[in-house]
Amino acid sequence: MDRLTSMAVFVKTVDLGSFAAAAATLDLSGPMVGKHVRFLEERLGVRLINRTTRRQSLTDFGRAYYERCRTVLAEAEAADALAADQLSEPRGKLRVIMPVHFGRRCVAPILLELAQQYPALELDLSFSDPLADLAEDGCDLAIRTGNLEDQAGVMARRIARQRMVVCASPSYLDMHGWPRQIEDLGRHQAIIYRRSGRVVQPWLFPRNGQPALEVMPVSRLRLDDLDAIADVAAAGMGLAWLPYWLVRERIQAGALVVLLPDQPGFLYDAYALWLQTPHLPLKVRLAVDALATALPRLMT
Repeated sequence: MDRLTSMAVFVKTVDLGSFAAAAATLDLSGPMVGKHVRFLEERLGVRLINRTTRRQSLTDFGRAYYERCRTVLAEAEAADALAADQLSEPRGKLRVIMPVHFGRRCVAPILLELAQQYPALELDLSFSDPLADLAEDGCDLAIRTGNLEDQAGVMARRIARQRMVVCASPSYLDMHGWPRQIEDLGRHQAIIYRRSGRVVQPWLFPRNGQPALEVMPVSRLRLDDLDAIADVAAAGMGLAWLPYWLVRERIQAGALVVLLPDQPGFLYDAYALWLQTPHLPLKVRLAVDALATALPRLMT
């Protein structure tokens, strides 16, 4: 007899409490249900179910074996579903929440290209900087940057690393001089990113084998929009610490100059998060794979 089938019959028998109920549900005869259970017992050399004319009960070993069988059957179903995914295409609504700028400039174009590739896939994209609750907000996927807190039942995969750079306009540097090392930053005006009325965090610079060096430069300008900070820096109002992908075009156009070129840039990790599930839906898996493949190329 097929061992996996016998396991399924055994689990159903335990779940329903009797051979007769399992037989009716599985469209088998009562004796056939008994054969499947006996097959397992003979193969294992251990009794699984104590049977009398009035009742049946699991043995101690049978109870432990039942739990393992449930796990095996769940994994088998997930494997079958994975195989089915290979023969199908993603379909239905994929709801993704992501940071405003990183999402609009980097994440959304990749997901839109995925939607063009798979016409049955629907996208519901939300752009929001505050952290999202996947279960409460009904999201399939959340994109987050920076350090993550451990969340029960949430899976995470790093999909990119954003390199941070200090930059300024040529006009600002002509007037105030060039900072040549990190210690020089304190003598310059900076444009600081804040959120909810507070400074999010200091500028960070990696150090070998040590925690990142934290620098809080002097600032009279605080903005809660990264693009606006880049514009203000390009206008000659001070130094800015921004993701390279955000200022790449301004640098190539000569509106901004990267400072401290010998100093390695701090790397902000970007993650895809989803709720833990025995079988990750094809639409979510393909979206995460697409982001993990394409995003790193946009960060350089």
